[in-house]
Amino acid sequence: MLAELFAVMAPVLIAAGLGYGWARSGQPYPTEFIARLVLNIGTPSLVLSTLSRTEIDRHAFGQLAIACLLVMLAMGLVGILFSRVFRQDWRILVPAYLFPNSGNMGLPIALYAFGEKGLALAVAFFLVLSVGHFSLGLLLSGTERSPKKLLANPIIISLALALPLVIWDLHLPLWLANTISLLGGMTIPLMLLTLGVSLASIRVHHLGNGMLLGALRILCGAAIGWLVGWALGLSPLAQGVLVMQSSMPVAVFNYLFAVRAGRSPEAVASLVMCSTLLSFALIPLLLAWWLPALR
Repeated sequence: MLAELFAVMAPVLIAAGLGYGWARSGQPYPTEFIARLVLNIGTPSLVLSTLSRTEIDRHAFGQLAIACLLVMLAMGLVGILFSRVFRQDWRILVPAYLFPNSGNMGLPIALYAFGEKGLALAVAFFLVLSVGHFSLGLLLSGTERSPKKLLANPIIISLALALPLVIWDLHLPLWLANTISLLGGMTIPLMLLTLGVSLASIRVHHLGNGMLLGALRILCGAAIGWLVGWALGLSPLAQGVLVMQSSMPVAVFNYLFAVRAGRSPEAVASLVMCSTLLSFALIPLLLAWWLPALR
């Protein structure tokens, strides 16, 4: 079991560690350019490539999309509750609890822990969450207020392109499938490298609150993901993916949005950094609990 867990987490830790070491050594890293490249080209290609080459249970795919909405609703309520209990600004805590790092960390872990079928289901969660993050998340952070720009987001466009593949079981021409597979292949490595670079640039000030609220974000996400999966009667694979994606740490994009909006970026940075560090200890425990159920 330890070897299996190490095989899942090692690529994530090593790739993110390389990014962290690169940034700490003072080497230049064009974060803005890489982020746009991943968002505009890499992620849509990964979505289309994964959904076109993997045989997907459409019912399970739809269930996981619905489950993501339910988890988001529940985690939003948890964020509101904790903002009152811990006397935090709800505009900081609610987005942090609503939007986990289901891309940079969630997709690689789903791939290495659950294989291609697990990755396809994780993509369903990621698509729904990303639509919410780049619409509701931008509105909550005060970063974007233009509905036209929200609709033009590449993640939303990729969702519109991917849905017909799932609903009608369509297949892409070989030349196009090979092209998007090549482009999509750069996404996960760049996501992890950028995660490491971003962590190296974040300065944490509110360490105590960050650790407590970060741990609660991961644990509440896992518990709610399990409850939602149980209520919907998901298969062990789908429920495992849901629990993993729901328990991811706070997304780095929350910090970037807070910086752009000038809304307490230090507090958000603490949540991102602390929850990410805690996830490297807590996620393997969740995997150790869940992976035996898939055998």
